[in-house]
Amino acid sequence: MRCIHKLLTSVSGFADTSVKIMEALHTFRGAVSFALLGIGGLISALIILIADPYNILYEWKIQFGPGGEIFSLWEKPPVDLFLKVYLWNVTNSEEFMSGKAKKLKFQEVGPYTYREVLTHENITFNDNGTLTSIPSHPLVWEPTLSEGRKESDLLILPNIALLSIADVVSKKGLFTRLGLNLIIRQTNAQPLVQMTAKEFMFEYKSTLMNLGNTFMPSWIYFDKLGLIDRMYEFRGDYETVFTGTDGLSNSGLTDTYNGSPKIPQWASPCGNINGSSDGTKFPSKIKPNDTLLFFRKSMCRAKPLVHVADTVVDGFSGYVYHFPNDTDDNGRDFEKNRCFCQEKDIEQCKPRGLLDVRNCYYGFPIALSYPHFYEADPVLFDKVESGLNPDPQKHQTFFIIEPNSGTPLNLAVRYQINMALGNLQNIANSGRFSNMVLPMLWIEIGMYGLPSSLKMRFKFYFEIIPIAQTCLTYALFASSTFGLLYSIYKLASARKHDENNPWIEDEFVLTIDKKLASYISERGLIQSNLDDEFYINYKTPLKRNIDNTKVEVL
Repeated sequence: MRCIHKLLTSVSGFADTSVKIMEALHTFRGAVSFALLGIGGLISALIILIADPYNILYEWKIQFGPGGEIFSLWEKPPVDLFLKVYLWNVTNSEEFMSGKAKKLKFQEVGPYTYREVLTHENITFNDNGTLTSIPSHPLVWEPTLSEGRKESDLLILPNIALLSIADVVSKKGLFTRLGLNLIIRQTNAQPLVQMTAKEFMFEYKSTLMNLGNTFMPSWIYFDKLGLIDRMYEFRGDYETVFTGTDGLSNSGLTDTYNGSPKIPQWASPCGNINGSSDGTKFPSKIKPNDTLLFFRKSMCRAKPLVHVADTVVDGFSGYVYHFPNDTDDNGRDFEKNRCFCQEKDIEQCKPRGLLDVRNCYYGFPIALSYPHFYEADPVLFDKVESGLNPDPQKHQTFFIIEPNSGTPLNLAVRYQINMALGNLQNIANSGRFSNMVLPMLWIEIGMYGLPSSLKMRFKFYFEIIPIAQTCLTYALFASSTFGLLYSIYKLASARKHDENNPWIEDEFVLTIDKKLASYISERGLIQSNLDDEFYINYKTPLKRNIDNTKVEVL
């Protein structure tokens, strides 16, 4: 029985060894699992770094296509765009016309505020990476934003029809001038008249305008004249815009206007509008030293924008842009602007800060400047006694643009409409205005912030998604590092444990044999046939089981 007890003890040792084997296998499988997780995390992190899913999403969004998100925002911008108009009321008209006053006194009156409902209509996608649309800019009167001003306000304002026709005819022959003088005297047309603010902006009617429309319809095809009405005349216009299929950065930028990459009023390069923006969307992924172009038909040109500062608007980083100081030079100071002056003699070009745009306004002597003649030649103040006070905070144009998407965050486009009159001494009732630059109104086209819905959408695209992708990349790198290091640690620990605790199956079998031999030696006798039979019958299958176990383990 003692033999049986020792034999059972040996079998128990074998069971302990089996447990150790299972523990080793479990440790090995755990280490391999952590290693695979680490490798998988590393591969995933590298894929994110190389493929950049956010950039793929961005490029998909920024390209114009039917139903596209950014395209829909460009097609019908969900922003509040306002037009503020400030009129120049003449406060000493009688004194000036009688000769008692040598200079005019002006009073700035405004703002008269309108909502501009900017849309792009009748869109057709072309095969060359562009689309064609018709620009639409209807205006809606906003009395609550006009600070108490009404369209019915009565003011003393320039008679645009008289002074414009007088300037044009003053350069004609004697008989043409005599005919105009006869009409002026018969109708008693005066250069300064009382009218409502709305009439001056949209619908002033005069006998001269009716005559021009009747006898010269190819030149004056309208029977009423208003400055804002003419500025917002888009009848028959169409534009071609890049979709971004041939270059994502130019999506939404102008390719041609009315079929041409330049406007016909200027020689190249002054007339170039290709690559310009109408203010809805600028180039994508802007760099600080990039020069942008802004085109508005009423400005009669595309103006460059230069980066002057960085800022933050509603949590979004933005670049601040201004028009450069030489924008309205006519070539007097900067030779590159010589093509903006169509006079042969440079001395006949308009003073600095005054851009002659008569060819964009039916030949009328219209000239653009900054409001209050800001940054213009002081000579423009020679016939103005009071009322004009330039202030960069109020009168300078600025754009704040989100550089990744090219989306405007805030903007105010400001410019003044003037009449740059020539020698009118030979025209009835007009001589007092000879060689005068007469301010008529100035405007501010403003978008003062994004709506809440657009802010949330942009915050998700420009902040949350990039941060989430960055965090995920770091998390994958961290988890992969941990997984690999932990698997190495587990394998090293198991190896060290094996060195300190050997449990090879052959040693276990040898141990059983030694214990049995020791038992026989101690007894010093030969067991009975029954014991021998028990020993042989027990050891043989046990040895066979052990051998089988070795095979299974291997």
